[in-house]
Amino acid sequence: MTTTYSGPARLILADGARISGMISLSTNHRGGLNGWGGTFRPDQVTTDLRNAAEGLQLELPYDRVGAVAVTGMRKLLATQLLISLAGQGPAPF
Repeated sequence: MTTTYSGPARLILADGARISGMISLSTNHRGGLNGWGGTFRPDQVTTDLRNAAEGLQLELPYDRVGAVAVTGMRKLLATQLLISLAGQGPAPF
């Protein structure tokens, strides 16, 4: 199993809405902690996305899905947003 993934992905909101974008993920095996996370840059920014926090899933190519939680959001440009995510459960990559 790989320890990183960068490429296309979709963030699935709690209401089932799918937001396409690009993701950069990695696993974390430091200090005895097994986890994964990274950043997601959505193609479009919506109010629902800005308010998203719980019940989220990340869908990678080949129908790989993992549960995630938003740990932060940062504006990149006037129309772009960078979302920090922490994975829950096994990494889907």
